[in-house]
Amino acid sequence: MPWTDRRLLDLLGIELPIIQAPMAGSTTPEMVVAVSQAGGLGSLPCAALTVAQARDAVVAIRAATGRPFGMNFFCHEPPSPDPARAAAWQAALAPYYRELGLDPAVLPPPGARAPFDEAFCALVEEARPAVCSFHFGLPGPALLQRVKRTGARILSSATTVAEARWLEAQGCDAIIAMGLEAGGHRGNFLSDDMATQIGTFALLPQVVDAVSVPVIAAGGIGDARGIRAALALGASAVQLGTLYLFTPEARIPAPHRAALRQAAGRETALTNLFTGRPARGFVNRVMRELGPVSALAPAFPTAGGSLAPLRAATEPAGSGDFMSLWAGQAAALGREMPAGALTRLLAEETLALSGRG
Repeated sequence: MPWTDRRLLDLLGIELPIIQAPMAGSTTPEMVVAVSQAGGLGSLPCAALTVAQARDAVVAIRAATGRPFGMNFFCHEPPSPDPARAAAWQAALAPYYRELGLDPAVLPPPGARAPFDEAFCALVEEARPAVCSFHFGLPGPALLQRVKRTGARILSSATTVAEARWLEAQGCDAIIAMGLEAGGHRGNFLSDDMATQIGTFALLPQVVDAVSVPVIAAGGIGDARGIRAALALGASAVQLGTLYLFTPEARIPAPHRAALRQAAGRETALTNLFTGRPARGFVNRVMRELGPVSALAPAFPTAGGSLAPLRAATEPAGSGDFMSLWAGQAAALGREMPAGALTRLLAEETLALSGRG
């Protein structure tokens, strides 16, 4: 296909400038395979998996496709235990526990997301994916050099120009410019100040001007018009997440899928209630009543443990009141179709808009 900027396509060995965002808990090996087979880059999120589960997923992907795919990891520092903060958070949620007939005195295990470590690095050395992408910065220099020696191309998310420059200086092969519109967790790592976060189409050209490596646009891109705009602003590709949640390959609970189908009438907001770190999702009951951002929420990734019993008690009835319903601001543009067909259609529509179809 006649894509004008082939830097990232040639770098990653893909045909289409479309990357499926790695969405922990929602992305399946089947989604990764479908996107890669269609010519884009499928991305396997590993932060919510054990090493054994990630290995099994890689085996399943490799059995189904020989196309390039990526593995994605978080780079956060696990927090120190803070019993007082955990107790205060549990107390804030106690009225909901009592409403649902649960005992708020029983402290559930904290939520968990595993950071990139020695064991995951050994898995990358074993699996040798075409791409290794990171969220919340990059791993330490020793681990990063080991990843580079596998031949994997290194990607990471930047939410500010300063983060983009830092990532390039550390040796990233391409940078994901993540605008404020994006669903799921913010990728910020140099600052926790959400007031510094800006939208995709303001951030993107500034990042393109600031770095020499290819830039991938992410956040608020919901159709071919958004893809075309991102490419016109200098992006070499786009990374799409929310659109792939509409596909049958996505593993999401029924209330989440229902919220996506009602996206035109629902608002999204940044919230730290579900994990302890700002992430964008549909506004639900607990976000409305506690406020989407609470100083009481324990540090990432531990906040979600206390919400888990509330979710377990309400989800069977179809309620999304106490679960994370991640979605970006362009969710209303989503279309329900298989992931491979969606990838090809978006590419065809983008070329048609550009007069090159």
